Amino acid sequence: MSSNVPITVAHGDGIGPEIMDATLRILDAAGARLEIEEIVVGEPVYLRGFTAGIEDGSWESLRRTKVFLKAPITTPQGGGFKSMNVTIRKALGLYANVRPAVAYDPFVATKHPGMDVVIVRENEEDLYAGIEHRPTAGVTQSLKLISRSGSERICRYAFEYARRFGRSKVTCFTKDNIMKMSDGLFHRVFDEVAAEYPEFENEHWIVDIGMAKLADTPEVFDVIVTPNLYGDILSDIAAQIAGSVGLGGSANVGAECAMFEAIHGSAPRRAGQNLANPSGLLHGAILMLVHIGQGQVAARVRDAWLATIEDGVHTYDMYSKEHSSRKVGTREFADAVIERIGSRPQRFGPSKFGDPEEGAVAAATAVTRPAKKIVGVDVFVDWDGAAPSELAGRVKPLGQGFELTVIDNRGLKVWPGDSSDAIVSEHWRCRFERDPASHEEIAQLLARLGAAGIDFVSAANLYTYDGNPGFSLAQGQ
Repeated sequence: MSSNVPITVAHGDGIGPEIMDATLRILDAAGARLEIEEIVVGEPVYLRGFTAGIEDGSWESLRRTKVFLKAPITTPQGGGFKSMNVTIRKALGLYANVRPAVAYDPFVATKHPGMDVVIVRENEEDLYAGIEHRPTAGVTQSLKLISRSGSERICRYAFEYARRFGRSKVTCFTKDNIMKMSDGLFHRVFDEVAAEYPEFENEHWIVDIGMAKLADTPEVFDVIVTPNLYGDILSDIAAQIAGSVGLGGSANVGAECAMFEAIHGSAPRRAGQNLANPSGLLHGAILMLVHIGQGQVAARVRDAWLATIEDGVHTYDMYSKEHSSRKVGTREFADAVIERIGSRPQRFGPSKFGDPEEGAVAAATAVTRPAKKIVGVDVFVDWDGAAPSELAGRVKPLGQGFELTVIDNRGLKVWPGDSSDAIVSEHWRCRFERDPASHEEIAQLLARLGAAGIDFVSAANLYTYDGNPGFSLAQGQ
């Protein structure tokens, strides 16, 4: 018999300890081979002065076991506290967030009885890099980072997931009709990776209409892969229209480590009342069992859970007069699942999971670096004037070898043309072009602007790659 697999467990706070206790009892009864190390995270750790909600010693456990089963936690209100989930995802390189959204009709109310969609979300990049600035008093900015390697890694993961679990189609969601460079890169990489998996249907949707289509007709989707922010929103929408966010589990997977959890929060108002439904965390634990190569145990757990809800044994959030036979608490629901270990569901059919885990998807393919050349600089300026021509008159003579080609306000071209009716902020971009340019010449340009009293708040060099522009035009340019 295989040896026990070390995992790190955090009971969390709010309803966390109750649902974790229920989940672990079910796993034990199903024969899960686990060696559990317990750590404390969340609110009590925050309140002891650890701003990320996790102590140094806990990191040692996570890096040793490489598998984390985490109950929900509460982040204290007020400033100074960081998201523990985001911190762990980045520190452990958990680049793929996987959230199945499955309907359990008629026992869980849904308008989409046949829904069975998996959201694969890039987990480290995009706006969640958290790089923000306040360049002027009235403007804030957040840096959206999309890398080729990160995009390839998550797209390849989505296709490998589809291959392993018998899926037939992978869909990409982006907004590359607007963000042609960042989302455009993600879309291009998706198409490149899709060409390596000809056995799967693949498609791309603009994210807004794609989300609308998912909400209306989820049965046309199978596996969806998307950048971080869209994936965060989309996975909650998918869970809710499937029936309930409270039933969803989540996997955060990296090359070496993985974290598994419920997608719902700590619900402190329900804590200590034996009311909470442990199903979300249990589904996270099922994903964990598959990951560690105990797919047969995962199938036993899921089959027992399905048999329980088919028999009408439901917690308060699932209870209905039409489909429930008994309303139970957290402990009693776990007892009912344990009683049905070895049973097979009738309506849903038996569960099947790949076993053993084949490991994380390999890193992105190396690419040849293109020829890179500086051809100018975008200088962002804090200026209170209203006439773009006045700003142009002040900065243009300072170019001295650089040509001032455009000024925009919030991305909209306002000069040449002096579109003063479009000005709503004091944040301006002045584009200076020179082919070729050098870092030294750009530094000298910035020095001249500063000496002339121009408050430049940041600058971004303009590059070409193999002769192709690595920057966007202003709207209207």
